Amino acid sequence: MPVKVIAMQGDLGAAGQPFAHHYSVCVGAGRACEGLRADWQAQLCRAHRECGFEYVRFHGLLTDDMHVCYRDESGALRYSWQYVDSLFDALLAMGVRPFVEFGFCPAVLAGGTRTQFWWQGRVDPPADLDAWADLVGAACRHWVARYGAEEVRRWYFEIWNEPDLNAFWNGTRSQYFALYAASARAVKAADPALRVGGPATSNFVPDDRFDGEVEDTSRQLTAFAEDLDALDWHGVWIEEFLAYCAAHHLPVDFVSAHPYPTDWALDGHGNTCKRTRKRRSLEEDVEWLRQAVARSAYPRAELCLTEWSSSPSSRDCSHDELPAACYIADAALSVNENIRCLSYWTFTDIFEELGGGHLPFHGGFGLFNFNGIPKPAYHVYRMMHRLGDTLLHRTGDCIITRKDGQLRAMAWNYSDAQPKAVPMCAFPDHEAAARVLADGTPALLTLDLRGLRPCQTVLVEQLDEAHGDAAALWRQMGAPENLTPDQTRALRQAAGATGRTVLRADDRGVLQAELSLPPWAVVLLQSL
Repeated sequence: MPVKVIAMQGDLGAAGQPFAHHYSVCVGAGRACEGLRADWQAQLCRAHRECGFEYVRFHGLLTDDMHVCYRDESGALRYSWQYVDSLFDALLAMGVRPFVEFGFCPAVLAGGTRTQFWWQGRVDPPADLDAWADLVGAACRHWVARYGAEEVRRWYFEIWNEPDLNAFWNGTRSQYFALYAASARAVKAADPALRVGGPATSNFVPDDRFDGEVEDTSRQLTAFAEDLDALDWHGVWIEEFLAYCAAHHLPVDFVSAHPYPTDWALDGHGNTCKRTRKRRSLEEDVEWLRQAVARSAYPRAELCLTEWSSSPSSRDCSHDELPAACYIADAALSVNENIRCLSYWTFTDIFEELGGGHLPFHGGFGLFNFNGIPKPAYHVYRMMHRLGDTLLHRTGDCIITRKDGQLRAMAWNYSDAQPKAVPMCAFPDHEAAARVLADGTPALLTLDLRGLRPCQTVLVEQLDEAHGDAAALWRQMGAPENLTPDQTRALRQAAGATGRTVLRADDRGVLQAELSLPPWAVVLLQSL
């Protein structure tokens, strides 16, 4: 079997260029109320410490389970911040800031009874925009008073989540734009220096299904297209949103979107099918977004990709598996650095949109499973956080950076047999993951690294099926539904047991070596 060669060549003494860790800025979570759990907070604290996440974004900050908005005995609207304060206090104490998403509606403000998820997030537009704006403004003023203007000015305020989808916004595009206008003005009235943005729309599309006031699923092209990547993919509502804001003199400090590499399409019989785009679709989506913003009245607006993952499904087994982790490294390290954040959705499987998962590895979004066991994707984020702030060299399969004069580099063996972004053939099935792993081909990583100290050691940490992949061991256990304490301990140990090798430069400070990378392996190199 031919072996792919990945050549990592670079000089630690080269000038290089700035390298921003956009992937470590923000991470997603399910809903605010889950953040009151001790195990959720413990997992986030570890993710912040080891992966560097500075912000966390979640739904449901204003929903009824947070008890923010109610009517008193006289019928007057009142606000209570006890639950929100408890959550935000905990976040700030661990060094994480909220990326505030204003949504969904409290029941007392909603203009209808439509809900989403088992916890019944209200997705109808507010019945009274003035009342909604008063709530948004009161929240911002409360946070400024509690945490100080200097702190809150470092937060982000995003208006709603994926309003282009009827599941999350039971209204029209025009109604969302009006909601944004009322909300943005309320945020700025509380403090003009607070950062507000949107439209937080869902994954890019290659058709005009979102060109009208509401989604028209009959106009989607992806279900029947033979070659998805020959289609013209573009962001949803972005250009229209920016034009509306300019016409109405509204602030836009950042533009948000969710460039998932997949699409849920209808096959003409009401059935949905998952379609997957090419390996480097994220690069193209980011470039489209960059150009759209540059052409607008807001060319200096930050680009915040507030959701992104290998799949927008919380029951997609790719999330648990090594190939998707390799995809994260491949995609996240390939995009240019003119984005503020690429926010992974989500850091934990303590996530209840569809209720709790029935298996320890059930395809949940999380970098951790419910038990707090790191998945392969977690290790990739931990490795990427170790990279330096100076870029020395980057190819399609490796990156070399410098941190405080030391080498920090990564390489990954993304199988050439899998041109698609998410190499899963049946997302509800963990056996599909095993088949994909078996189909991969090994690679030879050749190192020619210069500018090290004479005889300096370099630590090589390797993630592969046999090192750090807890889901692989779980499958070997027979995929038990309920873990015993001994099984949990074994999986934790397996998750932490990435491979480690020490190499040494010669007396000229040159390191030349060859390393074998199994299919889908990811390695981190750190000079010591």
